[in-house]
Amino acid sequence: MSDVTASRPTGHGNWQRRELHWRPFAGLLLFVVGGAIARSAVASRLDGFTIDEAYHIAAGVSYVRYADFRINPEQPPLVKLWVGAFLAPTDFRLESIRPFADKADERDFTEEDVYFNNDFNLVQRRARVAMWVLNGLLLLLLAIALRRCFGSGVALGTLLILAIDPTVAAHLPVVMMDLPVSLLAASAVALAIRAFRTGAWADVLVCGAVLGLTLGAKHSAPVFLIAVILTGAVVALVAPVPQSAASLSLRLGKLVVVVASALVVLWGCYFFRYAESKTGREVFNRPLASKIEDVHSRSYRSVLAAMARAHVVPRAYIWGFADTIRAGLEGRADPITAFGRAYLGSAPRYYFPAMIFLKLPIGSTTIILIGLFLFFARRLPAEYSAGLTMILATLFLFLFVLVLGSTYAGIRHALPVVVLLSIFGGVAIAAARPLPSPVLRISVVVCLIVAAASAVPTVRPWEYFNEIVGGTKSAYLYFSDEGVDLGQRGKELADYYHRILEPAGQVPLVFYGPIGIPEMTARRLDWLGRDVERDEARLRSANYVGTVLIDARFMGPKPFWDAASLRARTPSERFGNLLIYQGTCACGALLAPNLYELAIAKIYAEKPDLEAGRRLLRQSTSLDPTAFFASIELGNVSRKLGSREDALRAYSDALRYAPSDDLGLRRSLQQQIQSISTVPLDQISDLRNPFLE
Repeated sequence: MSDVTASRPTGHGNWQRRELHWRPFAGLLLFVVGGAIARSAVASRLDGFTIDEAYHIAAGVSYVRYADFRINPEQPPLVKLWVGAFLAPTDFRLESIRPFADKADERDFTEEDVYFNNDFNLVQRRARVAMWVLNGLLLLLLAIALRRCFGSGVALGTLLILAIDPTVAAHLPVVMMDLPVSLLAASAVALAIRAFRTGAWADVLVCGAVLGLTLGAKHSAPVFLIAVILTGAVVALVAPVPQSAASLSLRLGKLVVVVASALVVLWGCYFFRYAESKTGREVFNRPLASKIEDVHSRSYRSVLAAMARAHVVPRAYIWGFADTIRAGLEGRADPITAFGRAYLGSAPRYYFPAMIFLKLPIGSTTIILIGLFLFFARRLPAEYSAGLTMILATLFLFLFVLVLGSTYAGIRHALPVVVLLSIFGGVAIAAARPLPSPVLRISVVVCLIVAAASAVPTVRPWEYFNEIVGGTKSAYLYFSDEGVDLGQRGKELADYYHRILEPAGQVPLVFYGPIGIPEMTARRLDWLGRDVERDEARLRSANYVGTVLIDARFMGPKPFWDAASLRARTPSERFGNLLIYQGTCACGALLAPNLYELAIAKIYAEKPDLEAGRRLLRQSTSLDPTAFFASIELGNVSRKLGSREDALRAYSDALRYAPSDDLGLRRSLQQQIQSISTVPLDQISDLRNPFLE
């Protein structure tokens, strides 16, 4: 039997589709996916944990061992369950779950488990294997879904674009939800195209199952649920259908089955239980009612409250959905550098399109543009039209939601757009051979070579930016989102400390924000602030003499905690986006966050020390009063300690520096100041610190 079957010419441009049989298709598919994983293993071999991985890993093990979903509810459980299933049968040590004061306390609990109770390097190796297996399977699923819709050429071409992409390579081994939800979402959309086109029950059920896994991966997935519902409704109401799918009610019924199947799978991810714990009691680090109340929008609050009353989805999912709306859509108090300018919470609306353009290799972008041109020029087979239209509509829907929200996460939140765009790159690659255009073929081949030459040799692909913005070497001067760095340089930081600073008896100022106290302790580091009694005098002084280890993404202009004193200087050494400065600097703005973090650890500990927290917060705000959320926290602590005058002063300072465009925060501060002035302190609630989100 021949390995290739030819179909009749269809569409425009004399394209004659040539389909690979399963055996050669599977061989090429495994080769591409295996190559992508091997490239990822080599390029990311020096990476440490990202900021969230220890949190997700410990949560996943607790889900599997205790059937308890209270830890890390802001993310659905699918990826954590997968990694937990890999690690739970091993000798992974996990403390018994206890009540948590807030997210900071919960995060400390999980990180201490990973870094203190286990060999964290061994945990990382096992977790990376688990994620390579999961993401490898999801790449295979995407290819199979695309083959059923558009043929082998588009499927293999799409995977080739993704295999070259450095952001995909960086995410393949990490215990984070961004790549899994992106691959699952694209697969669900492709399978929906197939299901609504054929009406076959098998296609309908598979589409529903994959859509459910998408919902179980990340809280951005409801956007794709909406896209599938809208597409199914349009197809049912207006599209011509074969004789076998006769009635409108039957077509709409199959759409209902897709949605119902997705919800069943989502409930299965939570073991078909509404409550997060076996007791049935609410045991989150913050009550669900308070979490919903944190959301500014009345409409969003109403929807979340209705979901909770109706038990549409598990309670932990609603809690996480509220967190996503508050931090992801409404924005949180993260300082952002975008295009070389300082912003608070969110950058301009064009941020995400620009970020995608700057993170994709130029060659890949060109191939994607060729695919889009072929689509709009109607040079593709006619049966592609409806499917690619749905993919493009889904892409724009997700991008629309994306540009309304926060930009702190950078490219990782835009990964679903990257995957959907790559399908058009796959179209261009598939079209290069059958279309009678040598220019097209040469262009696609040259662009693939250029993309590979730019991206594949990159070690530490998380830091990759293309040549338009100066590449990896210079991009940190213009951007500070999590696509620049997310803690992967912890190993180099520890090596530099033990090799250079420790023998000289130096205690450095560490402003490498993505790694926390548990990781620094586990790596046997000493740092300014580790011993508060020893270091407090140095921390209070705005002039610092010594060594500063700083994350490059904090070097751009910021609305608070601005590293202006270092920005104009040349670092003495650099390890990618870990910069090292030595000498004297006016570093009050860098000492302030250390004091703030120490205070938070005191305030939200299992056994809080409010007096110590207040003292540290006073020192932090004296060094940099522009960090308004530190003043909010100081006001809260002062109120609890019964000091009306101190609380009033702190809340007034917070109002002075609060962002002028956040009217909700300013209104809350004004109301809090009025209450502090007139109401007994024990009848006043804390004002939520937005930096804890």
